[in-house]
Amino acid sequence: MKTGLLAKSYVDRKARSVVETALADTRVVLISGPRQAGKTTLARQFSDANRPYITLDDAGTLNAARSDPTGFIRGIDRAVIDEVQRAPDLMLAIKESVDRYEDPGRFLLTGSANLATVPAIADSLAGRMAVVSLLPFAQSELHSTPGQMLDALFAGDEPTTRSEVVFGEELMNVVLKGGYPEVLRRSTPARRTAWLEDYVSLIFDRDVRDIANIDQLDRLPRLLNVLAEHSGQLVNHSSFGAALGLSSVTAQKYVAILERLFLVRTIAPWSNNRLSRLVKTPKLHFVDTGLLASLRDDDLETLRRDKTRFGALLESFVVSELLKLASWSDRRFSFSHYRTKDQDEVDVVIEDRRGRIIGIEVKASATVKSEDFKGLRQLQEAVGDRFVRGLVLHDHDRVTAFGEKLHAAPLSILWSM
Repeated sequence: MKTGLLAKSYVDRKARSVVETALADTRVVLISGPRQAGKTTLARQFSDANRPYITLDDAGTLNAARSDPTGFIRGIDRAVIDEVQRAPDLMLAIKESVDRYEDPGRFLLTGSANLATVPAIADSLAGRMAVVSLLPFAQSELHSTPGQMLDALFAGDEPTTRSEVVFGEELMNVVLKGGYPEVLRRSTPARRTAWLEDYVSLIFDRDVRDIANIDQLDRLPRLLNVLAEHSGQLVNHSSFGAALGLSSVTAQKYVAILERLFLVRTIAPWSNNRLSRLVKTPKLHFVDTGLLASLRDDDLETLRRDKTRFGALLESFVVSELLKLASWSDRRFSFSHYRTKDQDEVDVVIEDRRGRIIGIEVKASATVKSEDFKGLRQLQEAVGDRFVRGLVLHDHDRVTAFGEKLHAAPLSILWSM
């Protein structure tokens, strides 16, 4: 992203139309994503005299919601309720309300914790609630481009660069900044790092207590730093725990909390009955690479000196951008990774409802060789006609064919298509 790209005060969010559509036919809509990703700004666009805005970040309002959730909801016809994870008992009261009056669009909620993963909440609002994901800014939102790469590729389009290509140090800067709106408004790396440090402290001081009871809260910041050095690698809870004096089970529980808070994301291993030597361990990524770079103390100078450090950042950046593209698509996608015990791999395997597959491998280098497609070719052979496209996304400015349905392409096609 070029300096000054966020000079305009408002960036159109792709999720806006998704929320609008959901409110037209669903009783409860939840905008779910990390704190400070822009959920409140988006939700307030749907607030008016008939749908008042209520925030549970207000101490008095929060106390009322927690002490008498049924009374709090009684009499509310429609509302926007911000940061609903702070009073989870409200969800049952909302269920009772929308079961009595089934009009669509009654409650628009926002949550900075993944409430859909809480069984009691997911079960109580099954069939009544639509969940809309809102992550930090996608590059296609910042550049005002369509953001239709996944849809285009699954429709059979060839990968192409339709706008200015971003590569080299400009790409490094994009990855280092990430997508949090407040980070992008700050002009220097030091100011961005200061905001991110305060942001993490806020989450650990407030949001963790709202969703979990844990005995060793002081370990979470240290665990986050350990995970930052393992981003893009296979999950190893024993190793994570050993670094902090935690058991593997406790480390797994704490990683799950960080995932519910949208700080990290684990990608499941891809499986196929025809292949017996597949690794069955999830892979760890950070949702925002600005935060990841800050935790790793990476800046432009360190990446210039050590390109291997850029590789871990870049892979998480691609995963995050793909998740954002999927969040506003009408198609449903699942994400996994492919790795064999011989270390052949595909960083991201994307599958649609019909079982069709796109494989994406990420390289930090400008040069791509035929052997970089080894994992993609194995995947192509394993799934046959279901294989739509294999891409090696790398730090370059041109699309190059490497065989049937296989291409090397610039990273910036993530937002130029």
